[in-house]
Amino acid sequence: MPVEILEPGLASSIQDRGRPGYYSVGIPPSGAADLRAAAAANLLVGNTPDAAVIESPYMGPALRFDEPTVVAVTGATMPVLLNGAPVPQWESFAVAAGDRLTFGFLQAGARVYIAVAGGFDVPTVLGSRSTYALGGFGGFEGRNLRKGDLVPIGGAGGTPGRVVPEELRPVHSRDVELRVVMGLYDYRLTDAGRSCLLESEWSLTPVADRTGFRYSGPVLEWEQRVQPFGAGSDPSNIVDAGYPIGSIQVPGGVEPIILHRDAVSGGGYAMLATVISTDLNLVAQCSPGTRTRFVAVTLEEALRARAAAADWESRVRQALGAAV
Repeated sequence: MPVEILEPGLASSIQDRGRPGYYSVGIPPSGAADLRAAAAANLLVGNTPDAAVIESPYMGPALRFDEPTVVAVTGATMPVLLNGAPVPQWESFAVAAGDRLTFGFLQAGARVYIAVAGGFDVPTVLGSRSTYALGGFGGFEGRNLRKGDLVPIGGAGGTPGRVVPEELRPVHSRDVELRVVMGLYDYRLTDAGRSCLLESEWSLTPVADRTGFRYSGPVLEWEQRVQPFGAGSDPSNIVDAGYPIGSIQVPGGVEPIILHRDAVSGGGYAMLATVISTDLNLVAQCSPGTRTRFVAVTLEEALRARAAAADWESRVRQALGAAV
């Protein structure tokens, strides 16, 4: 039962919860940039949270369904149209054979997630259906979706009319605070440089994709030192090390970059802090121009935030009566 891609939107791809366990050999986890929104979309249509969905940044695709199924759209706020008539986000709805799903202009957030009952049935690669376009594997033929693609889905079923309550839906703001755990290389900053990182307002630039999100703002001050053998001459250079997903590096002391789901696994820039895992969902829903502050938290606070995120998913399951 394929879904035809009439228009692909902008860099739409198939994603699930990702393929952890291969970062040590240079393969990033990939997966939905906003794991929370993707999980909610799946639960709405009766899938397990790790089923494959379509992720579309900034601009939604146009789809035609060959068979009846149940669909849900979550994530960014963007008008959803079924055969030209509005349908709600964060609620499952039925589609018939020949129906067309299209989208209006982005209103808030950055990425929408489209789930269908049974999930998008693309091949599993290294335990995941997620697209890693830079590596050319996973998803649909190892690439972003194109006009004319016929993407199979896993089957019928699903229950229309399921709704995520308003109080459980995220609010997308143009002013955000991102919680970070400082290190491993924040000692490379002077006290003034560290204060600048944490006390300044940063603006997300148009360079914002699944690999990394780049921010503009003031220039950071680095401690002076003789660079060690194997490091470059830039004060932000280090001898090559592994990069955690969510880590923040600042080449040249300007324009911090948050490494995201498709980031390279290592390199020669100092990692000054790491965005906590649950706030990477918030990063994914930031569009260019979003005003951002970094807020330092302890590892214990980060773990409590992770537990709160797991509780949010449990509350969504309970609200939907989901058994998956």
